[in-house]
Amino acid sequence: MSIEILPDGDALALRAADLFALAAQEAAAARGRFAVALSGGETPRALYKLLARQQFSQKVPWRRVQLYWGDERCVPPDDPQSNYGLARDAFLRHVPIADANVHRMRGEDPPEEAAQAYDAELRGLAAESRPRVEVPIFDLVLLGLGADGHTASLFPHSDALAVEDRFAVPTTAPDGSPRLTVTAPVINAARRVWFLVGGAKKAGMVAEVLEGLRVPNAVPAQGVAPVHGTLTWFLDEAAAAELSPDARG
Repeated sequence: MSIEILPDGDALALRAADLFALAAQEAAAARGRFAVALSGGETPRALYKLLARQQFSQKVPWRRVQLYWGDERCVPPDDPQSNYGLARDAFLRHVPIADANVHRMRGEDPPEEAAQAYDAELRGLAAESRPRVEVPIFDLVLLGLGADGHTASLFPHSDALAVEDRFAVPTTAPDGSPRLTVTAPVINAARRVWFLVGGAKKAGMVAEVLEGLRVPNAVPAQGVAPVHGTLTWFLDEAAAAELSPDARG
């Protein structure tokens, strides 16, 4: 695991955009595609807006990019809460990516039905790999961090945390709203996993995840541990404020 601390949110987004373009180029050259699972939230929004700019867009081999989502709210795609809608408005409308390369979770469908459909789609991604694999291997999974320690829509003490035989499941947020989420085996099979976290409100939980007592059932972000890939935390100074000097070093 590595930690990168940037001066502010703008610098964090710029760093992530640079590395996103580089990772896309490397994956396209090595395997012919760049499979990414996107997240929602304000910090990723800043990254997505940069990807729409020519200085970054022209560096990404969009014909080779396959976009998926790590989680979704059970709302229609035009709902302001939709993670797909966030990405669509921030960058998908502005880059030359084919509709067939955009694999959204259907939040408007019944949750179990939508989860089963996405599970099947992820199994298709695994089957298309060369060599074929049992778990879909993303080149990059983007994650955020909730104030309660959740990531994707894997919430504290949720039954979804223990699921190992499905790649996508329905779940429920603490406020009672239905969600869809990929499961931990999908996240931990990725070649790269990035947490993008900004703002002082996240500082306490960042320190809890990285330096606190390890209790993944209560702090789900602690359960993110790529089996063969790399894990990087991109933080702005505000989010890193409560880390010890050793962690910052």
